Amino acid sequence: MVQGNRGDRVAGCLVGLHYHLHQADYWYVPRGHARVVLHDLRTGSPTDGATLHLDLGEVDGGPNNHLGVYIPPGVAHGFASLTDMTITYLVDGYYNPADELGVAWDDPDIGADWGVTDPILSERDRNNPRRSELLPQWQPHGLLRS
Repeated sequence: MVQGNRGDRVAGCLVGLHYHLHQADYWYVPRGHARVVLHDLRTGSPTDGATLHLDLGEVDGGPNNHLGVYIPPGVAHGFASLTDMTITYLVDGYYNPADELGVAWDDPDIGADWGVTDPILSERDRNNPRRSELLPQWQPHGLLRS
């Protein structure tokens, strides 16, 4: 990992779904409760099309579950802040705007359960395309890295 980042969100925010063709992330929630959604976009991967939901941090007001999640290139990722929260994330590549990609958070083909209604979204996240609309050059393939 070459860079560490921190983000603070108020309850009800939704970030994602984002993905990278060339970067891996590692997420940890030291404060608050986040619902993380992962969706494998990698054509030909054994888990292509699978969606996973994870709760990180202080789930249901309890103690921190101390779970972290590694997100490989080609896996779309996002989170909803179910409480006010802090997320830390490590990345294995320097910022590259050409590798900041996204897919619609509410795509019915992905079937994400965010745990929030009427989420607070950025302009970017309101305008991401559905998975079926991704152009071929922006579709991850298999488990390849460069």
